[in-house]
Amino acid sequence: MEDLNVVDSINNAGSWLVTNQALLLTYVVNIVAAIAIIIVGVIVARIVSKAVDRLMIARHIDATVADFLSALVRYGIIGFTLIAALGRVGVQTASVIAVLGAAGLAIGLALQGSLSNLAAGVLLVIFRHFRTGEYVDLGGVAGTVLHVQIFSTTLRSADGRYVVIPNGKIISGNIINFSREPVRRNELVIGVSYDADIDQVRKILTDIIESDERILKDREMTVRMNELAASQVNFVIRIWSQSSDLQSVYWDVLERIKREFDAQGIEFPYQQMDVNLKRVKQEKEVDLVKH
Repeated sequence: MEDLNVVDSINNAGSWLVTNQALLLTYVVNIVAAIAIIIVGVIVARIVSKAVDRLMIARHIDATVADFLSALVRYGIIGFTLIAALGRVGVQTASVIAVLGAAGLAIGLALQGSLSNLAAGVLLVIFRHFRTGEYVDLGGVAGTVLHVQIFSTTLRSADGRYVVIPNGKIISGNIINFSREPVRRNELVIGVSYDADIDQVRKILTDIIESDERILKDREMTVRMNELAASQVNFVIRIWSQSSDLQSVYWDVLERIKREFDAQGIEFPYQQMDVNLKRVKQEKEVDLVKH
């Protein structure tokens, strides 16, 4: 009996397949077509986004804007591709869009942080507080801008670290751009002993900065006594140079000051404290003991 039941099941399945052969063939064709649409859509999205990126760069549009817009184009094409693939397999796209809208609202409420990062990314691209290749400080994290993406911005720090910062955190904090201005100012505070001749110190410092060709002579150069500190006299030096020379000028001027002061016998004071001890008279001590 069991063998007869198995044979009947096979015969029924075979009859159903013969009867619905056209329907099954249609389903298979639609599924294959949907997969093909997705594959082609992803490829087209990649090609179009790269073409948009190259076109904007060729028109000398900032690389930050180019990367951001090309990413939007890519994800937009992929979204339309998925909708077309669902329509190919017989899913009602109108109802899908309605469901996606409702789901998008729910997801949006749940992912407010991500949406704020998206909005912040759009604002960063519009206002262009920084561009690709510039050196910036974003809320205490400094580095060279690599990419401004939809949800985050990537930096490469001076010590080679790859840093990803959410755009929402960037837009809500302080943005310091070190590369936007072509020239910048260095400020050095030099302390000397109270025994030093301040006129000699000022002349040495002035000669050092005037002899450096990287220091801009058309900008104000300041060498002034700035503070009578607890154990030293402080001089302040303010000098301007190209932004690319800023750090090297600082190091070189500081090194030359040390060498010149050593040659002229001008001392850099160490931190010190004078302590004065007073002896109480013996008679007062006796009175205190009696009382």
